Amino acid sequence: MTARTWLLLIALSILWGGSFFFIGVAVTALPPFTIVAARVVLAMLVLLLVLRGMGIALPRGSSLWLAFIGLGLLNNAIPFTLFVWAQAQMPSGLASILNATTPISTALVAHAFTTDEKLTPGRILGVLLGLAGVAVMLGPDLLAGLGDNLLAQGACLLATLSYACAAVYGRRFRRFGVAPLVMAAGQLIVSGVLILPLALLVEQPWRLPFPGWPVLAALAGLAVLSTALAYVIYFRIMNAAGSNVNLVTLLVPVSAILLGVLVLGESLLPRHLAGFGVIALGLAAIDGRVFTLLRKQQT
Repeated sequence: MTARTWLLLIALSILWGGSFFFIGVAVTALPPFTIVAARVVLAMLVLLLVLRGMGIALPRGSSLWLAFIGLGLLNNAIPFTLFVWAQAQMPSGLASILNATTPISTALVAHAFTTDEKLTPGRILGVLLGLAGVAVMLGPDLLAGLGDNLLAQGACLLATLSYACAAVYGRRFRRFGVAPLVMAAGQLIVSGVLILPLALLVEQPWRLPFPGWPVLAALAGLAVLSTALAYVIYFRIMNAAGSNVNLVTLLVPVSAILLGVLVLGESLLPRHLAGFGVIALGLAAIDGRVFTLLRKQQT
């Protein structure tokens, strides 16, 4: 991963870390599947308008759209649904820790199904350090519910496995030569078609009272910034660094806490700083260049 790719990864973590603010506002007035459907459909419309404005046509090949269906299922429809269902039954902090195991699932799936992303001692150490950093940062109290609802926790782990499969599955788009903007739009079109009927059937959002302008603004931010723009960056990273894109799940809690401190005036605790340090050490181990440089200086 180049320095530019790491910067894109940090930018993506900020966009996804900010989604916690938007979702926190939206859940005060809207049920979960309606939020997910609005997020995906609005983001899809934004990207379609951008493509139209740039004069870029959507691809027409059936093989490419079949690939989009697979990506939409693995990267949006399945994990979004699993996490929404699970988070209604467990503490959000525990769900965050389970979500941060995504790089572990990704490393295992990539090792099994690729030839150029095999497990190395540095990568294993880095992922485990990153996960430990997330646990330290969020605090031991958030692990208190571990084992209380194994079905919900299993759903979270299945969601991380789905994200991992999506990161490896998305590598096939390299041979199609699809731009990140088109990849993001294609995935969201498929996801919208899959998720919108679920929201309409289960929650009947047209019967809900008007949610208020702050909620609508939160949905707009969630769709435009944390979904449309975020997925363009996501696929740009994927094209450059493959399944390493899922390392972002280690950085999302960091971004969420820092945004809480800067925007909401929340406290920055010593355990947050300790967790940041452990995560930074883990990412450095995955990258490997810092340790290579140190070894060269010693010799």
